[in-house]
Amino acid sequence: MYCLHVSLVVLGLLSPLTSRADGDIFAFVDRRGEIHLSNIPDDSRYQSLTPAVAAGSGLPREPLLQESIAVPHGRQRFDGVIAHAAGLYKIEAALLHAVISVESGYDPKALSKRGASGLMQLMPLTAKRYGVANAFDPAENVRAGAQYLNDLLKVFDNDLPLALAAYNAGETAVLKYGKRIPPFRETAAYVPKVVGLYEKLRRSM
Repeated sequence: MYCLHVSLVVLGLLSPLTSRADGDIFAFVDRRGEIHLSNIPDDSRYQSLTPAVAAGSGLPREPLLQESIAVPHGRQRFDGVIAHAAGLYKIEAALLHAVISVESGYDPKALSKRGASGLMQLMPLTAKRYGVANAFDPAENVRAGAQYLNDLLKVFDNDLPLALAAYNAGETAVLKYGKRIPPFRETAAYVPKVVGLYEKLRRSM
């Protein structure tokens, strides 16, 4: 199992979230590409990892997660497929669940405007690279997505936020910005979403 380095400032994430009844976690990515997570949104840049966004944040108000962060819809349906892929590539099943929840909301037929397909939203070149014949087949899709994430973790020395940024924006973009999370709006929101959900899932699985 990988020992993942999460280069972020965690303020209260690993302790019981007692300051808020709903247990919200807030996040933002700073100019250096570091993720900040907190249960207390004491900076205007914080954005909620749950559908409600802090008022006055100046950030997009669309929900950050399509489904409940506690019990992602469709999770049990693909438990076996995800556990198998996690075992093959020594990645925590909770991490794969987090990526899938954010990428596709567990819709095996999901297709993005850019052509990303299936549970882990594989781009056509990525699917081809990992020998996927049918990107909408859950077993093939998750196996390839897990293998790709495994490779990204190796490239970025098991730094989870960088690997996730590369999964979202591409390896070239992360390298171009000096192994920092690229300053892309989508990626800056994506990384803390996945990390926050992963932290919640790994404590409940």
